[in-house]
Amino acid sequence: MKVGLAQIRPKLGRVDENLRLHQELIRRATSEQVDLLVFPELSVTGYQLQDLTLDVGRPVTDEHIQTLLRESEEMDLVFGFVEESEDHIFYNAALYASGGEVQYLHRKVYLPTYGMFDEGRYFGRGNSIRSFQTRFGRTGILICEDVWHPSTSYLMAQDGAKVLIVVSNAPVKGVPAADHGNKKVWYDILTNIAVLHGMYVVYVNRVGTEDGVSFFGGSTVIDPFGWVQDEAPLFEETLLTVDLDLEKVRRARYQNPVLRDEDLDLTVRELNRIREKRRGGDSR
Repeated sequence: MKVGLAQIRPKLGRVDENLRLHQELIRRATSEQVDLLVFPELSVTGYQLQDLTLDVGRPVTDEHIQTLLRESEEMDLVFGFVEESEDHIFYNAALYASGGEVQYLHRKVYLPTYGMFDEGRYFGRGNSIRSFQTRFGRTGILICEDVWHPSTSYLMAQDGAKVLIVVSNAPVKGVPAADHGNKKVWYDILTNIAVLHGMYVVYVNRVGTEDGVSFFGGSTVIDPFGWVQDEAPLFEETLLTVDLDLEKVRRARYQNPVLRDEDLDLTVRELNRIREKRRGGDSR
C-alpha cells in the first residue's frame, strides 16, 4: 500500500485555485502509482477563515467536492474542507473518497478556542469518533486537535483501525510551554499512539503562512513500532510517498499485546462512574 502525503500551501479562501492544486497533486501521485493520497486539514479552503467560513462552506453535493470525488475513481483520497450541513451548520471536515464516492466523512470534534485558535466561533462540533472500512482495511481519521485527546486514538484502536490518518494545520508555535518546538511535541504524541495501539500513523500537515501564522509541514509516517518511516521537509511543499506494510501491524500487536489485553468493560464502567460523579450523583 503506497500512501502519498500532499504537503501543500493552500491559498486562504481561494477554493477554485486550491481545487486546481489538488488536481495537480493527484496527477503527480497517479504517476507515482499512489494508492491513497492524503491532503492536510482544510486543504480546499485554507485555515484562518474567520468570516470567510460562510463563503467557502460547501455541502458534499457541491460541484467542487464532486470534482474531487470523481478524482478518486482510481486512487483513494482524503481532503479537508468546510462542510455545510442541510441545517447550515459549518463543520471542519475531512472526507475519505474512494471509487468516486464518499467512503467516510469525519467532522472535527475538538475545536481549539484558546491562544491563537478560534475555531469554536465558526464551526459546529462533530459528535462521533469511528473507524471505517476501506479497501486496505479499517482506517480512522482525526483532525488536528482531535488527536491531542487520548480518548480519540483509543476509540479508533478499539474500533478496529490499523491505520490512523491525522490531518492538521499545525503552526510553528501554538503549544503553551512547548520549549522543544511544536514539531517535537507532535511527533511525541503520534509516536506514542503508534506504539500503544500497534497502528500506522499517517500525519499530513500544511506549509505556508496565513495572517502572520506559519505552518511547519513535517508530514510523516510512523510505523506500529514507533519508528519514523519517512518525513517531509519543514516549510516546503512536497509530495512524499511511503509504502505501508500492514504485516507490521500484525507483528507489533503480537509482540506488544496492549490491544488484546485492554479491558473495555472496565473502561466503560469506570467512565460511567466518573460521569455520574461529575453530575453530582453517586461518587463511589
